[in-house]
Amino acid sequence: MSTSDPDITFDENGHCNHCTDFFERIASLTYKPGKSDRELAAIVERIKRAGKGKEYDCVMGISGGIDSCYAAYVVKNLGLRPLAVHMDNGWNSDTAVKNIKNVAKTLGIDYQSVVLDWEEFKDLQLSFLKASVPEIETPTDIAIPAALHRVAAENGVKFIIMGGNYATEGILPRSWHYNAKDVRFLKAVQQRFGTRKLRTFPTFGYLKEIYYKFFKGVRLVYLLNYVPYSKKDAMETLQRELGWRYYGGKHYESKITGFVQSYILPVKFGIDYRRATLSAQICAGEITRDEALEVLKTPPFDAATVAVEKEYIAKKFGITAEELEEILSRPPRTHRDYPNDEKRLEFLYGVYRRLFGK
Repeated sequence: MSTSDPDITFDENGHCNHCTDFFERIASLTYKPGKSDRELAAIVERIKRAGKGKEYDCVMGISGGIDSCYAAYVVKNLGLRPLAVHMDNGWNSDTAVKNIKNVAKTLGIDYQSVVLDWEEFKDLQLSFLKASVPEIETPTDIAIPAALHRVAAENGVKFIIMGGNYATEGILPRSWHYNAKDVRFLKAVQQRFGTRKLRTFPTFGYLKEIYYKFFKGVRLVYLLNYVPYSKKDAMETLQRELGWRYYGGKHYESKITGFVQSYILPVKFGIDYRRATLSAQICAGEITRDEALEVLKTPPFDAATVAVEKEYIAKKFGITAEELEEILSRPPRTHRDYPNDEKRLEFLYGVYRRLFGK
């Protein structure tokens, strides 16, 4: 990590607050032999009991990426009966689509795609690009839980399996990405920069979260936190057993996400997500600090392909290459430059954590 996170602090030993927090809090939430195995067995039993007599006992998100595909592999080996759900926002790479189909077919998992209205979603995502904030992916980040919770409720399922995990994602500065559940922020950006009303786009703010959690009884389970998890080992397993193929970079299963994280964020905002991922892997013991520093000697993007990617992105958005360059050259902003519910959300989630310890 570095001062690209404006809130970072270092102690007398040169250790930053992110690593300290990982060892003091996050490390206890990653896999521990025996303890995690018992916790996982109890979770699986609850899922099976809640799904008894139903076609599915859980719903799980799948993107074609490493984490979600390996989570599907683990779920199936645990004897669960999942319905895999993919939220299709129109940016899937061909490799990701093939991965989803191969994994679902090989594991014998039913698969459902929730397809967003492209013209509406495109307009919304372009609005976030024009807003010049780091949260370009907020429309996707809010649509995924909305789709998963809706499908879970439709099927009477109480558990949603997610591919997120602390071993590779346990470190992420708050200053790098604002809360995707702030619907007021999303609507404010669209109202200022968009050209369409959001008639079908699925949102997922705190009110819907309360509804699904407390009235529908839907719970999220991050299964990979309860098993030994290494991305390298997971990739080898997926390739060997499920015909899975690598798509060329972190989050490049989505063409827009790959471009945002490898090019826009580091070039425009000084945010290199590799730092957070590598830091988490160092703390989890998966790689060494020297190995991570070697990775960071290379740029986060391939300079030889940037022009081609920009051309593709511009064409997909229905704008010219010059218009895209003008948008990317706008001064960086933050969510605080637009109407938002930050204070309300911090209060509500603070109360929830005090009451439920989560």
